[in-house]
Amino acid sequence: MTDPSTYDIIVAGGGTSGCVLAGRLASADPSLSILVIESGPTTLNDPLHTQPARYMYHLRPESTTVKFNVGRESAALDGRAPIVPCGQCLGGGSSVNFAMYTRASASDYDDWATVYGNRGWGSAELLPLLRKCETYQLQPGKPTHGYSGPLKVSYGGFYPEVGQEFLNVAAQYDKSRGSTEDVNDLFDCNKYGRWQKWIDMKTGARSDVPHSYIYPLLKSDTGLRIVNGHHVKRVIFRDNVATGVEYMTNTRFGSSTERHSLRAHARRLVILSAGAFGSPAILERSGIGSTPVLNKLGIKSLVDLPGVGQNYQDHQLVLTPYIAAESTHTLDSIVENNEEEIQKWTKQWEETGTGLLATNGVEAGIKVRPSKADLDAIGDAFRKRWLDYYAPAPDKPVLWIAAGSLLAGDRPNAYGAKYYTVAWYLEHPASIGYSHITSAEDPESLLDFHPGYLDSPEDMALHKWGYKRSREYARRLQSYRGEVTMRHPAFSPTSKVAVGPHSGPVPITAPDLEYSPEDEKALEDYIKQAVTTAWHSMGTCAMKKREDNGVVDSRLNVYGVRNLKVVDLSICPGNVAANTYSTAVVIGEKAALIVAQDLGIPMEDAVAPNFQARL
Repeated sequence: MTDPSTYDIIVAGGGTSGCVLAGRLASADPSLSILVIESGPTTLNDPLHTQPARYMYHLRPESTTVKFNVGRESAALDGRAPIVPCGQCLGGGSSVNFAMYTRASASDYDDWATVYGNRGWGSAELLPLLRKCETYQLQPGKPTHGYSGPLKVSYGGFYPEVGQEFLNVAAQYDKSRGSTEDVNDLFDCNKYGRWQKWIDMKTGARSDVPHSYIYPLLKSDTGLRIVNGHHVKRVIFRDNVATGVEYMTNTRFGSSTERHSLRAHARRLVILSAGAFGSPAILERSGIGSTPVLNKLGIKSLVDLPGVGQNYQDHQLVLTPYIAAESTHTLDSIVENNEEEIQKWTKQWEETGTGLLATNGVEAGIKVRPSKADLDAIGDAFRKRWLDYYAPAPDKPVLWIAAGSLLAGDRPNAYGAKYYTVAWYLEHPASIGYSHITSAEDPESLLDFHPGYLDSPEDMALHKWGYKRSREYARRLQSYRGEVTMRHPAFSPTSKVAVGPHSGPVPITAPDLEYSPEDEKALEDYIKQAVTTAWHSMGTCAMKKREDNGVVDSRLNVYGVRNLKVVDLSICPGNVAANTYSTAVVIGEKAALIVAQDLGIPMEDAVAPNFQARL
């Protein structure tokens, strides 16, 4: 008689990578029994997930679809404790993110293969999988894009004025960089363009992983089972072989008084896919990690792996908002949860797949590399980083800068007002952090977490340039009506760069603002208070050599044990110049091929076009 708690494969965490992996394996072999244990709720046909413009709803303090991770108070942030959300629902970040289609630079993945020694993880091997996952609904015949995958890519169903104005300004204000039809072709950067989105052009719906890889399979005859609302506490081992997991109710969705541990057993494989916070935490509670960290909590060490929880990386983001003209279309009424506006736009979205709900409002931007004059303006603090890291790799951008048709974050007390944001983030911050558990037993205990924002001075230098550069674009847009004072540096009212309401934009040919030493100090103070997560946490179970603080090898096996893999963004050995959804998907696709090979399951591979001239 078959034990109902025994499966071929257990996937601990139903985030982006885990859902891709589980979906591909279940499709390849429907007889395979696969259990996915997700700590958050389902997302099936919920408009808060399927309507792209609703993403800010998930960042409310009372949200139950993300988990808020509180960092240590940081001296680099003037004592502020940063808060970093991560997806906690089926689909993970793919179901709650900004739906921005952004791909890494080819050299980022090549670094994974060459710098970190992971054969098979370079851009030549991953590009076919990036193509395999998508249906590119824009220009046909693009060799770096796919046209038959489950995830849809388009410009969405609405084009607000701010995006158009940003590109118009860029073409006149910065004639040196030019424009492109595709800001995400993997090989080129430093050109302005309209930004693609993970949105289905035909339906206007968010193109997330569970609706594309998981939910359709649950209607068919496969061995795939999903358990929502439960944390995986630890991995069960017998003689260093993973044989199952112990899991328990998430008290957000179940009674804390009736909380007890459950067990599920795996015949063939246990896979951790709980993200950059969850996967290292499960390893540590299982006795795999730095021995001093484990000893402090009374956990018996099974494998001494000092790299577990180290190498935390993110993209440091600053969202700087501006007042928009009243005639401008923005997502602010959606962000404010204006029921009348939501109902109006929902009708259009349901009927035609278009309208404000069919966009994320992030319409245009650039992955920018500084010119010689820009490098001089950024200053000496960044010069060595440029020469060592960026100069040898011409496809690597330094900053992402883009215009968004909304105000994200703390809002002025002016219900119904309209705003836009010109934001930036660092593509490869020099600062590195860590994340470790503080309890041997409770998966819901706070983490000992330090994201490392601004710990390295070169990061501050880039942020200051990002503010100055982004403000020059912003104040030239036709929709510009001034700065949102509470979300800008506290410049003196008599400063030449003072902020506040304006009657309209400055001319394209207006000189750039000049910052005094006092202004520079105010700007630094502002960056320390404003810099935040880009929701792109990665690196804490790095795919490196064991002697280099690695946690998994290039086939995703955890060092020192058997039948245990990690499949999520925590494996990234180095950062990528992109929003991380695309990378999480390609990790899931690559992992599905690896697992299928390990278990002898036939699975169709993707075929690479000939890119030898570019690689």
